[in-house]
Amino acid sequence: MFARNLPKRRNRALGFAFSISVLCMMFATMASAQLSPSKKTTVTFSAPVEIPGVGAQVLPAGTYVFKLLDSISDRNIVQIFSKDMKHVYATILAVPNYRLRTTSHTVMTFAERASGQPQAIRAWFYPGDNWGQEFVYPKLKAIALAKETNVPVLYIPDEVAPNIVAPVQTADEAPVVALKQAPIMAVQPTGEDAPVAQVVEAPPVQTAAHLPKTASDLPLLALMGLLCLSAGISLRAFRAR
Repeated sequence: MFARNLPKRRNRALGFAFSISVLCMMFATMASAQLSPSKKTTVTFSAPVEIPGVGAQVLPAGTYVFKLLDSISDRNIVQIFSKDMKHVYATILAVPNYRLRTTSHTVMTFAERASGQPQAIRAWFYPGDNWGQEFVYPKLKAIALAKETNVPVLYIPDEVAPNIVAPVQTADEAPVVALKQAPIMAVQPTGEDAPVAQVVEAPPVQTAAHLPKTASDLPLLALMGLLCLSAGISLRAFRAR
């Protein structure tokens, strides 16, 4: 009787171990995402790209690193580094922009311009996210881009623009604080101002956002460890039979 039930018991043990292993991988992915809030991304441009800056700031074709320096409710601070991360090209203000579909790869969108001019970067979408970073330009550059591309462009006052190229390391330095506090508007191709809401769609409010936030990711990691330990015990028990 025991011998007849042994295959079933082994199958149940294997099934349980497999289920736990799948949960371990899911929690590992979640933990990785939570422990990497900077969304560090390496991007290679095959042609020159204009980014927000003082005057016309153009990145030559090449490889760059994009990272979030700070993320708050209605605006984010994005930094663009050289490939070796030894040089910061810009510290840019961005506004979350929602999209319905997610992708498994990085997406960069551009405001297309006339042939011969560098394409102006518009937004950055991190893999798996359905909201991205809509970049904000200094006002004079935003007006010019809106007319050239025939699409609205977000802007901040020109007097705040020098903060975009200021060398900063932390989110509490004066240039970053100035970007966080700067008023944001949008300019239409006609040159008229428009509310930001006419250009970007804010991410929907999540129920989880109203729940208390834990002080760290340790509870998630502890749960993942327990699940993986259970999987190991199950597999060990199966091999002992």
